Amino acid sequence: MSRPRNDTFLRALLKEPTEYTPLWLMRQAGRYLPEYRETRARAGSFLDLCKSPSMACEVTLQPLARYDLDAAILFSDILTVPDAMGLGLYFAEGEGPKFERPLREEWEIRALQAPDPYDHLRYVMDGVSEIRRALDNSVPLIGFSGSPYTLACYMVEGGSSSDYRRIKTMLYSRPDLLHHILSVTADAVTAYRNAIRLDGATAARQVGLGEALTDAADGVVSAEAQAAFEAARKLEPANAKANFYLAIAMAQDGRKDEAKSAWQAMLASLPADSPWRVAVTEALAEIDKEKVAQAGQAAPTEQDVAAASSMSEEDRTAMIETMVAGLDEKLRENPKDAEGWMRLVRSYVVLGKAGQAKDALQRGVAAFGSDSEEAKKLVAFAASLGVPATE
Repeated sequence: MSRPRNDTFLRALLKEPTEYTPLWLMRQAGRYLPEYRETRARAGSFLDLCKSPSMACEVTLQPLARYDLDAAILFSDILTVPDAMGLGLYFAEGEGPKFERPLREEWEIRALQAPDPYDHLRYVMDGVSEIRRALDNSVPLIGFSGSPYTLACYMVEGGSSSDYRRIKTMLYSRPDLLHHILSVTADAVTAYRNAIRLDGATAARQVGLGEALTDAADGVVSAEAQAAFEAARKLEPANAKANFYLAIAMAQDGRKDEAKSAWQAMLASLPADSPWRVAVTEALAEIDKEKVAQAGQAAPTEQDVAAASSMSEEDRTAMIETMVAGLDEKLRENPKDAEGWMRLVRSYVVLGKAGQAKDALQRGVAAFGSDSEEAKKLVAFAASLGVPATE
Protein backbone atom coordinates (compact mmCIF):
# COMPACT_ATOMS: atom_id res chain seq x y z
CA MET A 1 0.00 0.00 0.00
CA SER A 2 1.29 3.47 -0.87
CA ARG A 3 1.87 6.03 1.81
CA PRO A 4 -1.09 8.21 2.86
CA ARG A 5 -1.39 11.61 1.24
CA ASN A 6 -0.53 13.16 4.60
CA ASP A 7 2.46 11.05 5.67
CA THR A 8 3.97 13.48 8.22
CA PHE A 9 3.38 11.05 11.09
CA LEU A 10 5.02 8.15 9.25
CA ARG A 11 7.99 10.30 8.22
CA ALA A 12 8.47 11.32 11.85
CA LEU A 13 8.47 7.67 12.91
CA LEU A 14 11.08 6.90 10.28
CA LYS A 15 13.20 9.88 11.39
CA GLU A 16 12.76 11.53 8.01
CA PRO A 17 12.59 15.35 7.68
CA THR A 18 9.19 16.87 8.52
CA GLU A 19 7.86 20.42 8.40
CA TYR A 20 6.84 20.13 12.07
CA THR A 21 6.81 17.53 14.86
CA PRO A 22 3.51 15.63 15.28
CA LEU A 23 2.19 15.55 18.84
CA TRP A 24 0.44 12.61 20.47
CA LEU A 25 -2.98 13.49 21.93
CA MET A 26 -4.53 10.98 24.30
CA ARG A 27 -8.22 10.23 23.77
CA GLN A 28 -8.48 11.78 20.32
CA ALA A 29 -12.12 10.70 20.28
CA GLY A 30 -13.84 11.32 23.58
CA ARG A 31 -16.32 13.14 25.75
CA TYR A 32 -15.12 16.59 24.76
CA LEU A 33 -16.90 16.01 21.42
CA PRO A 34 -20.72 16.35 21.53
CA GLU A 35 -21.01 14.04 18.50
CA TYR A 36 -19.07 11.36 20.40
CA ARG A 37 -21.45 11.64 23.36
CA GLU A 38 -24.40 11.24 20.99
CA THR A 39 -22.90 8.13 19.37
CA ARG A 40 -22.01 6.72 22.79
CA ALA A 41 -25.62 7.16 23.92
CA ARG A 42 -26.88 5.35 20.83
CA ALA A 43 -24.48 2.48 21.46
CA GLY A 44 -25.80 1.96 24.99
CA SER A 45 -22.43 1.25 26.62
CA PHE A 46 -18.74 1.83 26.05
CA LEU A 47 -18.12 -1.87 25.34
CA ASP A 48 -21.00 -2.03 22.85
CA LEU A 49 -19.48 0.99 21.12
CA CYS A 50 -16.10 -0.79 20.88
CA LYS A 51 -17.74 -3.93 19.52
CA SER A 52 -19.70 -2.18 16.76
CA PRO A 53 -17.45 -1.80 13.67
CA SER A 54 -19.64 0.94 12.19
CA MET A 55 -19.84 2.97 15.41
CA ALA A 56 -16.12 2.48 16.14
CA CYS A 57 -15.45 3.81 12.65
CA GLU A 58 -17.79 6.73 13.24
CA VAL A 59 -16.11 7.92 16.45
CA THR A 60 -12.60 7.29 15.04
CA LEU A 61 -13.36 9.72 12.21
CA GLN A 62 -15.16 12.37 14.29
CA PRO A 63 -11.99 14.23 15.45
CA LEU A 64 -10.68 14.36 11.87
CA ALA A 65 -13.89 16.04 10.73
CA ARG A 66 -13.24 18.86 13.20
CA TYR A 67 -9.45 19.18 13.13
CA ASP A 68 -6.63 18.91 10.60
CA LEU A 69 -4.93 15.93 12.26
CA ASP A 70 -1.99 13.90 10.96
CA ALA A 71 -3.40 10.48 11.88
CA ALA A 72 -6.53 8.68 13.02
CA ILE A 73 -6.47 6.55 16.17
CA LEU A 74 -8.45 3.32 16.24
CA PHE A 75 -11.32 3.53 18.74
CA SER A 76 -10.99 0.44 20.91
CA ASP A 77 -9.77 -0.65 24.34
CA ILE A 78 -6.66 -2.58 25.42
CA LEU A 79 -8.79 -4.97 27.49
CA THR A 80 -10.63 -6.40 24.49
CA VAL A 81 -7.75 -8.92 24.20
CA PRO A 82 -8.21 -10.51 27.67
CA ASP A 83 -11.98 -10.24 27.18
CA ALA A 84 -11.51 -12.48 24.12
CA MET A 85 -9.74 -14.95 26.43
CA GLY A 86 -13.01 -15.42 28.31
CA LEU A 87 -12.50 -13.18 31.35
CA GLY A 88 -15.77 -11.27 30.86
CA LEU A 89 -14.97 -7.58 30.53
CA TYR A 90 -17.51 -5.05 31.79
CA PHE A 91 -17.44 -1.39 32.79
CA ALA A 92 -18.84 -0.50 36.20
CA GLU A 93 -20.27 3.01 36.46
CA GLY A 94 -17.72 5.25 38.14
CA GLU A 95 -15.27 2.39 38.69
CA GLY A 96 -13.75 1.69 35.29
CA PRO A 97 -13.12 -1.69 33.64
CA LYS A 98 -13.55 -4.93 35.55
CA PHE A 99 -13.45 -8.66 34.78
CA GLU A 100 -16.17 -11.08 35.85
CA ARG A 101 -13.71 -13.97 35.91
CA PRO A 102 -10.25 -12.71 36.98
CA LEU A 103 -7.38 -15.20 37.09
CA ARG A 104 -7.27 -16.50 40.66
CA GLU A 105 -6.99 -20.30 40.41
CA GLU A 106 -4.07 -22.22 38.95
CA TRP A 107 -6.30 -24.29 36.68
CA GLU A 108 -7.72 -21.07 35.19
CA ILE A 109 -4.23 -19.81 34.44
CA ARG A 110 -3.07 -23.12 32.96
CA ALA A 111 -6.16 -23.21 30.73
CA LEU A 112 -5.50 -19.70 29.37
CA GLN A 113 -5.10 -19.55 25.59
CA ALA A 114 -4.34 -16.80 23.12
CA PRO A 115 -7.50 -15.99 21.12
CA ASP A 116 -7.70 -16.04 17.35
CA PRO A 117 -8.05 -12.33 16.46
CA TYR A 118 -10.01 -13.20 13.30
CA ASP A 119 -12.53 -15.13 15.39
CA HIS A 120 -12.87 -13.71 18.90
CA LEU A 121 -11.82 -10.17 17.89
CA ARG A 122 -13.45 -10.11 14.49
CA TYR A 123 -15.27 -6.88 15.35
CA VAL A 124 -11.92 -5.07 15.71
CA MET A 125 -10.66 -6.38 12.38
CA ASP A 126 -13.91 -5.37 10.69
CA GLY A 127 -13.70 -1.95 12.30
CA VAL A 128 -10.12 -1.44 11.08
CA SER A 129 -11.11 -2.38 7.53
CA GLU A 130 -14.10 -0.03 7.62
CA ILE A 131 -12.01 2.86 8.95
CA ARG A 132 -9.34 2.36 6.29
CA ARG A 133 -11.93 2.46 3.55
CA ALA A 134 -13.42 5.66 4.98
CA LEU A 135 -9.99 7.31 5.33
CA ASP A 136 -9.27 6.59 1.68
CA ASN A 137 -5.50 6.76 2.29
CA SER A 138 -5.72 10.36 3.53
CA VAL A 139 -3.86 9.87 6.84
CA PRO A 140 -2.33 6.89 8.70
CA LEU A 141 -4.38 4.83 11.13
CA ILE A 142 -2.80 4.13 14.52
CA GLY A 143 -3.69 0.84 16.17
CA PHE A 144 -2.67 0.01 19.74
CA SER A 145 -2.54 -2.72 22.34
CA GLY A 146 -1.72 -3.11 26.00
CA SER A 147 1.65 -4.51 26.99
CA PRO A 148 1.49 -8.10 28.32
CA TYR A 149 2.36 -6.97 31.85
CA THR A 150 -0.30 -4.24 31.87
CA LEU A 151 -2.91 -6.73 30.70
CA ALA A 152 -1.74 -9.30 33.26
CA CYS A 153 -2.25 -6.76 36.05
CA TYR A 154 -5.90 -6.29 35.08
CA MET A 155 -6.40 -10.02 34.50
CA VAL A 156 -5.12 -10.98 37.95
CA GLU A 157 -6.43 -8.02 39.95
CA GLY A 158 -9.82 -8.09 38.24
CA GLY A 159 -9.68 -4.35 37.54
CA SER A 160 -7.62 -1.32 38.44
CA SER A 161 -5.75 -1.39 41.75
CA SER A 162 -4.05 1.02 44.11
CA ASP A 163 -1.33 -1.40 45.19
CA TYR A 164 -1.39 -4.35 42.72
CA ARG A 165 -1.09 -6.69 45.68
CA ARG A 166 -2.35 -9.83 43.94
CA ILE A 167 0.00 -9.64 40.96
CA LYS A 168 2.99 -8.79 43.14
CA THR A 169 2.16 -11.71 45.43
CA MET A 170 2.04 -13.99 42.41
CA LEU A 171 5.33 -12.56 41.13
CA TYR A 172 7.14 -13.63 44.30
CA SER A 173 5.17 -16.71 45.40
CA ARG A 174 4.32 -18.31 42.03
CA PRO A 175 6.51 -16.77 39.33
CA ASP A 176 5.81 -19.80 37.14
CA LEU A 177 2.12 -18.84 36.96
CA LEU A 178 2.89 -15.21 36.16
CA HIS A 179 5.37 -16.29 33.49
CA HIS A 180 2.66 -18.44 31.94
CA ILE A 181 0.18 -15.53 31.90
CA LEU A 182 2.80 -13.23 30.35
CA SER A 183 3.76 -15.83 27.75
CA VAL A 184 0.16 -16.44 26.64
CA THR A 185 -0.65 -12.73 26.73
CA ALA A 186 2.47 -11.88 24.72
CA ASP A 187 1.38 -14.39 22.07
CA ALA A 188 -2.12 -12.89 22.09
CA VAL A 189 -0.85 -9.31 21.74
CA THR A 190 1.55 -10.31 18.96
CA ALA A 191 -1.21 -12.03 16.99
CA TYR A 192 -3.58 -9.12 17.57
CA ARG A 193 -1.08 -6.47 16.50
CA ASN A 194 -0.12 -8.43 13.40
CA ALA A 195 -3.79 -8.86 12.52
CA ILE A 196 -4.70 -5.18 12.80
CA ARG A 197 -1.66 -4.30 10.70
CA LEU A 198 -2.69 -6.75 8.01
CA ASP A 199 -6.18 -5.30 8.11
CA GLY A 200 -4.90 -1.82 7.51
CA ALA A 201 -3.55 -0.11 10.63
CA THR A 202 -0.48 1.79 9.46
CA ALA A 203 1.23 2.00 12.82
CA ALA A 204 0.80 0.27 16.16
CA ARG A 205 1.58 1.66 19.58
CA GLN A 206 2.02 -0.49 22.68
CA VAL A 207 0.41 1.07 25.73
CA GLY A 208 1.67 0.19 29.18
CA LEU A 209 5.09 1.70 29.86
CA GLY A 210 3.52 4.09 32.32
CA GLU A 211 2.09 1.22 34.35
CA ALA A 212 5.35 -0.70 34.10
CA LEU A 213 7.19 2.37 35.36
CA THR A 214 4.80 2.58 38.31
CA ASP A 215 5.69 -0.97 39.29
CA ALA A 216 9.37 -0.35 38.59
CA ALA A 217 9.25 2.54 41.06
CA ASP A 218 8.02 0.01 43.63
CA GLY A 219 11.19 -1.99 43.07
CA VAL A 220 9.93 -4.40 40.38
CA VAL A 221 11.18 -4.16 36.79
CA SER A 222 9.18 -6.66 34.75
CA ALA A 223 10.51 -8.31 31.61
CA GLU A 224 8.06 -6.16 29.65
CA ALA A 225 9.31 -2.95 31.24
CA GLN A 226 12.91 -4.01 30.69
CA ALA A 227 12.23 -4.50 26.98
CA ALA A 228 10.62 -1.06 26.82
CA PHE A 229 13.57 0.56 28.58
CA GLU A 230 16.01 -1.17 26.23
CA ALA A 231 14.04 0.10 23.24
CA ALA A 232 14.07 3.62 24.70
CA ARG A 233 17.82 3.45 25.21
CA LYS A 234 18.37 2.38 21.61
CA LEU A 235 16.54 5.51 20.48
CA GLU A 236 18.24 7.71 23.08
CA PRO A 237 21.43 6.20 24.62
CA ALA A 238 21.58 8.93 27.28
CA ASN A 239 17.97 8.35 28.46
CA ALA A 240 18.40 8.61 32.24
CA LYS A 241 15.15 6.84 33.10
CA ALA A 242 15.93 3.88 30.85
CA ASN A 243 19.51 3.54 32.08
CA PHE A 244 18.48 3.83 35.71
CA TYR A 245 15.85 1.09 35.57
CA LEU A 246 17.95 -1.20 33.39
CA ALA A 247 20.52 -1.11 36.19
CA ILE A 248 17.71 -2.02 38.63
CA ALA A 249 16.93 -5.00 36.40
CA MET A 250 20.60 -6.05 36.53
CA ALA A 251 20.51 -5.91 40.33
CA GLN A 252 17.30 -7.97 40.41
CA ASP A 253 19.06 -10.59 38.29
CA GLY A 254 21.89 -10.76 40.83
CA ARG A 255 24.31 -8.74 38.68
CA LYS A 256 24.96 -6.18 41.39
CA ASP A 257 28.45 -5.23 40.20
CA GLU A 258 27.12 -4.53 36.69
CA ALA A 259 24.36 -2.39 38.16
CA LYS A 260 26.84 -0.40 40.23
CA SER A 261 29.09 0.11 37.19
CA ALA A 262 26.11 1.33 35.16
CA TRP A 263 25.10 3.82 37.85
CA GLN A 264 28.67 5.03 38.29
CA ALA A 265 28.83 5.63 34.53
CA MET A 266 25.58 7.61 34.80
CA LEU A 267 27.06 9.78 37.57
CA ALA A 268 30.04 10.53 35.36
CA SER A 269 27.84 11.70 32.48
CA LEU A 270 24.82 13.35 34.15
CA PRO A 271 24.67 17.15 34.38
CA ALA A 272 25.42 18.51 37.84
CA ASP A 273 21.84 19.76 38.25
CA SER A 274 20.07 16.57 37.14
CA PRO A 275 17.59 15.13 39.70
CA TRP A 276 18.80 11.72 38.57
CA ARG A 277 22.16 12.33 40.32
CA VAL A 278 20.39 12.07 43.67
CA ALA A 279 18.50 8.97 42.53
CA VAL A 280 21.67 7.23 41.37
CA THR A 281 23.65 7.98 44.52
CA GLU A 282 20.74 6.77 46.66
CA ALA A 283 20.43 3.62 44.57
CA LEU A 284 24.14 2.92 45.01
CA ALA A 285 23.71 3.27 48.77
CA GLU A 286 20.75 0.89 48.87
CA ILE A 287 22.48 -1.70 46.68
CA ASP A 288 25.44 -1.71 49.05
CA LYS A 289 22.94 -2.55 51.79
CA GLU A 290 21.51 -5.38 49.63
CA LYS A 291 18.21 -3.52 49.20
CA VAL A 292 17.32 -3.83 45.53
CA ALA A 293 13.68 -2.76 45.83
CA GLN A 294 14.59 0.36 47.78
CA ALA A 295 17.06 1.28 45.05
CA GLY A 296 14.18 1.23 42.58
CA GLN A 297 12.24 3.63 44.77
CA ALA A 298 15.02 6.22 44.58
CA ALA A 299 13.99 7.49 41.16
CA PRO A 300 12.70 11.08 41.01
CA THR A 301 9.09 11.57 40.03
CA GLU A 302 8.12 13.30 36.79
CA GLN A 303 7.14 16.28 38.96
CA ASP A 304 10.65 16.33 40.48
CA VAL A 305 12.23 16.34 37.04
CA ALA A 306 9.85 19.00 35.74
CA ALA A 307 10.35 21.18 38.80
CA ALA A 308 14.13 20.89 38.55
CA SER A 309 14.13 21.69 34.86
CA SER A 310 11.94 24.77 35.37
CA MET A 311 14.17 26.29 38.08
CA SER A 312 17.18 28.44 37.39
CA GLU A 313 20.55 26.89 38.21
CA GLU A 314 21.04 29.41 40.99
CA ASP A 315 17.64 28.66 42.59
CA ARG A 316 18.12 24.92 42.23
CA THR A 317 21.53 25.01 43.92
CA ALA A 318 20.17 27.24 46.68
CA MET A 319 17.28 24.84 47.30
CA ILE A 320 19.58 21.82 47.58
CA GLU A 321 22.02 23.67 49.80
CA THR A 322 19.20 24.71 52.13
CA MET A 323 18.07 21.09 52.44
CA VAL A 324 21.63 19.93 53.10
CA ALA A 325 22.16 22.64 55.72
CA GLY A 326 19.03 21.46 57.51
CA LEU A 327 20.26 17.87 57.50
CA ASP A 328 23.67 18.98 58.76
CA GLU A 329 22.04 20.85 61.65
CA LYS A 330 19.98 17.80 62.62
CA LEU A 331 23.11 15.65 62.71
CA ARG A 332 24.81 18.12 65.03
CA GLU A 333 21.87 17.66 67.41
CA ASN A 334 21.67 13.89 66.91
CA PRO A 335 25.05 12.57 65.69
CA LYS A 336 24.09 8.91 66.22
CA ASP A 337 22.07 8.77 63.00
CA ALA A 338 24.03 6.48 60.68
CA GLU A 339 21.58 6.85 57.78
CA GLY A 340 21.70 10.63 58.19
CA TRP A 341 25.49 10.71 57.80
CA MET A 342 25.22 8.65 54.61
CA ARG A 343 22.63 11.06 53.23
CA LEU A 344 24.82 14.04 54.12
CA VAL A 345 27.91 12.58 52.43
CA ARG A 346 25.84 11.70 49.38
CA SER A 347 24.29 15.18 49.25
CA TYR A 348 27.67 16.89 49.22
CA VAL A 349 28.80 14.55 46.45
CA VAL A 350 25.72 15.53 44.41
CA LEU A 351 26.57 19.20 44.97
CA GLY A 352 30.13 18.55 43.82
CA LYS A 353 31.58 19.60 47.22
CA ALA A 354 34.24 16.96 47.75
CA GLY A 355 35.85 18.74 50.72
CA GLN A 356 32.57 18.98 52.64
CA ALA A 357 31.72 15.37 51.79
CA LYS A 358 35.05 14.31 53.29
CA ASP A 359 34.41 16.49 56.34
CA ALA A 360 30.98 14.91 56.83
CA LEU A 361 32.59 11.47 56.60
CA GLN A 362 35.14 12.40 59.28
CA ARG A 363 32.45 13.75 61.59
CA GLY A 364 30.28 10.67 61.10
CA VAL A 365 33.15 8.32 61.88
CA ALA A 366 34.03 10.35 64.98
CA ALA A 367 30.41 10.23 66.16
CA PHE A 368 30.45 6.41 66.36
CA GLY A 369 34.16 5.68 66.83
CA SER A 370 36.38 4.43 64.01
CA ASP A 371 36.17 0.78 65.12
CA SER A 372 32.37 0.66 65.21
CA GLU A 373 30.28 -1.18 62.61
CA GLU A 374 28.42 2.06 61.83
CA ALA A 375 31.69 3.85 61.05
CA LYS A 376 32.93 0.99 58.85
CA LYS A 377 29.70 0.98 56.86
CA LEU A 378 29.88 4.76 56.46
CA VAL A 379 33.48 4.54 55.20
CA ALA A 380 32.54 1.80 52.71
CA PHE A 381 29.53 3.79 51.54
CA ALA A 382 31.59 6.96 51.08
CA ALA A 383 34.24 5.02 49.16
CA SER A 384 31.57 3.79 46.72
CA LEU A 385 30.87 7.46 45.98
CA GLY A 386 34.53 8.30 45.52
CA VAL A 387 35.04 9.90 48.95
CA PRO A 388 38.25 8.48 50.50
CA ALA A 389 38.56 7.64 54.17
CA THR A 390 40.98 9.68 56.27
CA GLU A 391 44.10 8.22 57.79
